[in-house]
Amino acid sequence: MAKIAFILLCHKDPEAIVRQAQSLTAVGDYIAIHFDRSASPTAYRQIRAALADNPGVVFAKRRVRCGWGEWSLVEATLEALKAAVDAFPRATHFYMLSGDCMAIKTAEYAHDFLDRRECDYIESFDYFKSDWIKTGWKEERLIYRHWFNERSQKKRFYAMFELQKRLGITRPIPPDLDIMIGSQWWCLRRRTVEWVLDFTRRRPDVVSFFRTTWIPDETFFQTLVRHLVPEREIDSRTLTFLMFTDYGMPVTFYNDHYDVLLSQDFLFARKISPEAADLKRRLGALYSAEGVKFDISNEGRQLFKFLTERGRIGRRFAPRFWETESSLGRERELLIVVCKKWHVAKRLLDRIRQMTNIPCIEYLFNEDNTALPDLGGIQATMSKRHRHRRALMRMLFEYFESERMIICMDPGNLDLLEDFCRDRALTRILEVECHFSDEYLIGHAMRVGLAGDNTPPETLQRLLPTIRNDMLHESDRIRDAEFDNHLRIRETDPPEVNAQAIAAFLSVGQDKAREIARTDHLFAD
Repeated sequence: MAKIAFILLCHKDPEAIVRQAQSLTAVGDYIAIHFDRSASPTAYRQIRAALADNPGVVFAKRRVRCGWGEWSLVEATLEALKAAVDAFPRATHFYMLSGDCMAIKTAEYAHDFLDRRECDYIESFDYFKSDWIKTGWKEERLIYRHWFNERSQKKRFYAMFELQKRLGITRPIPPDLDIMIGSQWWCLRRRTVEWVLDFTRRRPDVVSFFRTTWIPDETFFQTLVRHLVPEREIDSRTLTFLMFTDYGMPVTFYNDHYDVLLSQDFLFARKISPEAADLKRRLGALYSAEGVKFDISNEGRQLFKFLTERGRIGRRFAPRFWETESSLGRERELLIVVCKKWHVAKRLLDRIRQMTNIPCIEYLFNEDNTALPDLGGIQATMSKRHRHRRALMRMLFEYFESERMIICMDPGNLDLLEDFCRDRALTRILEVECHFSDEYLIGHAMRVGLAGDNTPPETLQRLLPTIRNDMLHESDRIRDAEFDNHLRIRETDPPEVNAQAIAAFLSVGQDKAREIARTDHLFAD
């Protein structure tokens, strides 16, 4: 039967640590504690005194001063592992925890779960081929040496990075290792832990390499386990339930999350709020309970995504910056070119850029690859752009240091048009009406996946009226909305007529508007 030695890294809240250790060891499991050397000595003495008579508790023999992103976190983990391996010869598994983690299953369930399969549970994805790192540095974390803490010594951290980069000082990755990456919350078998500890003694070159990488707790164990253990014996997942917001911050759990947590297909959860006294009490008692049946629905991440995409009022989700000031700004002008033929709108924007100094952005709400500045990640995905549309536009106004801006939008984005036209900013719409030939409609059907190269001609002929009516319906909906400052130019009108609408849209003189209206091949397909 599985017996777990928990590896606990902690630095605060001694009362909670004592309660956690007592709860986990009450059923015969073990715990090895590393208490950050830079934390309160009084708190450490308090923990030692409270757990001195507990045979299921051991403390790391050497304490390390820990810092986020540093090798010190791996070093502290290794110290706790060494203490656990020596003190608990009957331990079959070693489970990494933090002080913010709590069990969301019983020990009975956890032991049975681990007994079912002979494998290690650790996220272990290819460092370079996977998309585990969403933004920021990738290769730079490995090939440059990082001696300073990015949070506490930011200037030195980036100064040393820039110096190495400027001088071309890089280093090779150990040739026999495939670097892997994943969550630092793992559960490893005893044999695997012993192999890892033996490897660190035999390969000081590898330890030296990881010692100066950045955030090695996401790569060290993940790489070594994959190097030492057959792939069939690795389940690349964590047994600790954790979620992150769109901005990379851990989601915190509160009292009303108890039922949701128990229904997840995980053994522990992170992070439990320090203020969630009732949740901590209930979860603390849960681990030693017997005969509890769990209905696993595993909907936690989907539920969180559903709620946050629609917004939620409550203490779990604090007001966000785009809710406290949602206007684009009373003095600003947002000019929107609406056109179904994107190439026509882009051609018009190119000409406007040549004739004015107004910042122009193409279909940012329709095309993933629209050129946008780095705004901290809010522009990274299409879903974020739509969800945080006003915040995105405010940041773009500030980035371009302009009170006027032009964007392109597809006629199907009526919800965006309605939202922006309700804003205190002055919003103008220039709708570009184009002629849709059968050839264009067939090409459109193929681009959006309604037809393919092998679609029979008779099928296409039946499809074309539907597509044409759908496009006309989008235009009718915009007209029915009766937006203020809604202007139109038409492919069938002469440039002199279109120039009047362009002049009003851009607030420019007739001469400049005529030059824009006379753009060569403006409506050509």
